[in-house]
Amino acid sequence: MRAASTGPAGTNQPNSSPQLQRKLTLLPATALNMIDMVGVGPFATLPLMVKAMGGSLALLGWIAGAIIAISDGLIWAELGAALPKAGGTYEYVKEIYGREKFGRLLAFLFTFQLIFTAPVSIATGCVGLAGYASYIFPSLRHVFFSRSLGFHLLGDVTLKLEISGATLAAIAAALLATILVARGIEGIARISKYLWIGVLATLLFVIFTGLTHFRAGLAFPQGWAHQAPPNGFLIGFSGALLVALYDYWGYYNICFLAEEVVDPPRTIPRSMILSILIVGVLYLLMNIGILGQLPVAEMIRMTDATAGNYPAARAAQIAWGNWGGNLVALAVVWTAFASVFALLTGYSRIPFAAARDHNFFSAFQRLHKTKGFPVVSVVFMGLLAAALCVFQLGSLISALVIVRILMVFLVQALGVVYWRMTKPAAERPFRMWLYPLPVIITLVGFAFVFTDPERQKIMARGLALGLAGVVFFLVRAFLRKQWPFAPKQTIVAE
Repeated sequence: MRAASTGPAGTNQPNSSPQLQRKLTLLPATALNMIDMVGVGPFATLPLMVKAMGGSLALLGWIAGAIIAISDGLIWAELGAALPKAGGTYEYVKEIYGREKFGRLLAFLFTFQLIFTAPVSIATGCVGLAGYASYIFPSLRHVFFSRSLGFHLLGDVTLKLEISGATLAAIAAALLATILVARGIEGIARISKYLWIGVLATLLFVIFTGLTHFRAGLAFPQGWAHQAPPNGFLIGFSGALLVALYDYWGYYNICFLAEEVVDPPRTIPRSMILSILIVGVLYLLMNIGILGQLPVAEMIRMTDATAGNYPAARAAQIAWGNWGGNLVALAVVWTAFASVFALLTGYSRIPFAAARDHNFFSAFQRLHKTKGFPVVSVVFMGLLAAALCVFQLGSLISALVIVRILMVFLVQALGVVYWRMTKPAAERPFRMWLYPLPVIITLVGFAFVFTDPERQKIMARGLALGLAGVVFFLVRAFLRKQWPFAPKQTIVAE
């Protein structure tokens, strides 16, 4: 569907669709990707990877994750350069699989799962932020109320409701991010640059600390390359890879904001490739440094829910004393908030795109009268993320990753091949390098995550979520007399 133009404020004119403004150049686009990627994840998930692999072999997870991220990033780059519209995957699957047919169903399913998973992702970042804040202010650990809800969510994960000082800090972070995202794209671009500087400074300081206080005997003890992961190499590597993928994800954030990007055929591929390469190198250096400061046994203890999970702050405390640990903890709080800001900015554009396309609730297409941002979408996701902060969400990483793989990444990776086969003449300003190798690496890498039987159970429940979305779509289509229930003469030709 081709949208008519609107005034500069982004307000609706008769028979027109709301339009966003192209203001993001290469630097803020790369910054938004990087601050989305980094967040609190790499500062808190290393102990999980060390536990999965039994030691320093956890580095294999980071390396494999970077290879898959680059491969998948090339897929996003090709699609994002060719279809630079708000919503990213929402527009891609429509174009690939048929705008008024199967592609419309897949686009709806993408938005449907996002309504559940995006606020959880944002809330997880807020909860991680609060965890590091409690390192500086231990009083935040005081729990006012805690109760298990007695049921499982997307896997063998019991949902637990907890209200503590850290919970209130997490809610405050979500609300502050909502306020900052509730502005024009020029303001977002300026804020993203300052947040990006803080993210880089945090990574570089943690790397400097690790490399200047590095003890090779800790990072690479005798026989480290022959360590046996507790559950076997394949299961351990699968677990480490899953966490690494979670930490790398975000390189595609700019695709959701593509309608606000200047010169998208050039800016989108460059921003993604730059962000993956820079973050990949920084991750590897940072984790080697931390491995050279903290004993494996101490990091494994950090995976216990009752223990504090602050590997970066603990490493800085060992190196510089208490002031070093507090400084890094404060810097990680900044970094985590930057990621929450980027997540909310990007995800809020997807329900907007779907609603503008009459494929989601119409209220989500509303733009702010003067600042031109999708006001309903931003406020809805921000407030829902704030509400979800009362749950202990760290254990939901597996569910989030698996649902996204099933309903986004695999569909998109297979789709880019189908698109090349069915529409070879379509304009592609950027073509992925070494095609089809990036697609093969992406499919094999994501499929490897499912080697763990426990994740296969989560996969089944993720598919159930998809089935619920299909039922919802079909009921809605039947009531509206849309595909596949529309009279044949009203179906728009491809």
